[in-house]
Amino acid sequence: MAGPRVAVVGSGVAGAGTAFALAAGGAEVVVVDSVLPGQATAAGAGIIQPWSSTATGPAYELYAAGAAYYPTLIERLAEVGVADIGYRVTGSLVAQADAARLDEVEERLRRRTAGVAVAGTVERLGERDARALFPPLAPELGAVYVSGGARVDGRMLRAGLLAGARRLGAVVVDAPARLVPAHTGTCAVHTPGGDVGADVVVVAAGAWVNSVVEPLGYRLAVEPQRGQIAHLLLEDRETADWPSVLPVASHYIVAFDAGRIVVGATRETGSGFDARVTAGGVQEVLSNALAIAPGLAPASLIETRVGLRPLAGEHGPFLGPVAGHPTVFVNAGFGPAGLTMAPLAGAALAQLILTGCTDLDLSAFAPPEQSRGR
Repeated sequence: MAGPRVAVVGSGVAGAGTAFALAAGGAEVVVVDSVLPGQATAAGAGIIQPWSSTATGPAYELYAAGAAYYPTLIERLAEVGVADIGYRVTGSLVAQADAARLDEVEERLRRRTAGVAVAGTVERLGERDARALFPPLAPELGAVYVSGGARVDGRMLRAGLLAGARRLGAVVVDAPARLVPAHTGTCAVHTPGGDVGADVVVVAAGAWVNSVVEPLGYRLAVEPQRGQIAHLLLEDRETADWPSVLPVASHYIVAFDAGRIVVGATRETGSGFDARVTAGGVQEVLSNALAIAPGLAPASLIETRVGLRPLAGEHGPFLGPVAGHPTVFVNAGFGPAGLTMAPLAGAALAQLILTGCTDLDLSAFAPPEQSRGR
């Protein structure tokens, strides 16, 4: 028996992850998207280390489960010939000069990682040992090291998920999309080239989710939050095995191969859809990075990326059918955690669409019965 025809609106990590899982489950999948400046997936640094987060409750549980899902995702992609999504386990340092604050982080990490194989081990490091792992680090900083911390390249992850979906029969249409409600209770996806009919629609349009669901008279509490991220280059340094650095703050440093170091990020709530690089944003990012790792000062500034995170605050993410529209599902609102959460969330949402139930409890993330902000 043929699976349902599903239109996925959005091709960031949420949409691509959902499309891959749907195609793997036998659905006929069409992905529709026109990638706009500021897509969060394309800009994200990709730290996979949820255990030191201050998040709690269902949001933390999804965050941690998302990190644990990556080995399974990599196996499933390998089965269809996708070999590399830029994922690497390099460890993670939570760095801080205040020993008391590090005590709190260490306690939280040991409690949360106990029995979690993917998290690896937790170790308290003094200043010298921390710098041995990440040489540019400020000499006064101690750290807690999590050996299972990982990083992923957002652009490679998206490309890999879409490639996997295509190899399973999915079609990707490069076009802007909006929903067109039908009298039957279903929706078509309208594009300039014509309507895409579907049994089910998944709206995974990131910060633009409301522009897609608006024809339903529905609105989610999701707004864009600008994040500016700088890419540095340390000439003639091999940095592939350096751990990511997470101060007890919102900024971070992530090392990739061949001397590329990513530092970020601003959290500019109220930015709207303004995807510009700003002088103030670059100054903030570099100042924060050099305060933690002054050894990065000689690095070349080679690129600045901007991502518009789909920020849902305490309400999100939103995962499930839209109230009154049982064939329209949303997958949006991950804020800065999308590269960790979204692949697993997409797989769970695909399971819900295909079977009517899911192994992962999504009830805490159900879209609200009443539209917000109408």
